[in-house]
Amino acid sequence: MLEYQVSARRLDAHGSQAAAKDASLIIDTDLAGRRDAFNPAELLLASLAACILKGVERVAPMLDFAFTGISVTLHGIRQDAPPKMLSIDYAVTVDTTESDQRLALLLRNIQKYGTIHNTLAASVAITGTISRKG
Repeated sequence: MLEYQVSARRLDAHGSQAAAKDASLIIDTDLAGRRDAFNPAELLLASLAACILKGVERVAPMLDFAFTGISVTLHGIRQDAPPKMLSIDYAVTVDTTESDQRLALLLRNIQKYGTIHNTLAASVAITGTISRKG
């Protein structure tokens, strides 16, 4: 079993700070919102993006999958009452010369072995696509 620890504290009415290991980030907890920090929903999407990117780093060597770059864009839909994420869509773009079948294999592995992906998929509709940069 792996364990993780994050701590967070309120800085003021406009933001908070989260910390883990030697890293920290400012969180948008201002009721009016702020453009220079991630709000909780954006942090959730960023966590999924990190899971996808880390998943590629993990499975690419096992699949002998060659790539020179990768990016992920995500879109979440949140309802107000009761507040929850209804769906998350993401698109993975890979700079690669691998075949379409190999791209599909990479996506299946991302989806099968991603901790955050699997956790969210149990409660939110998640749709992911993968394409070649071009």
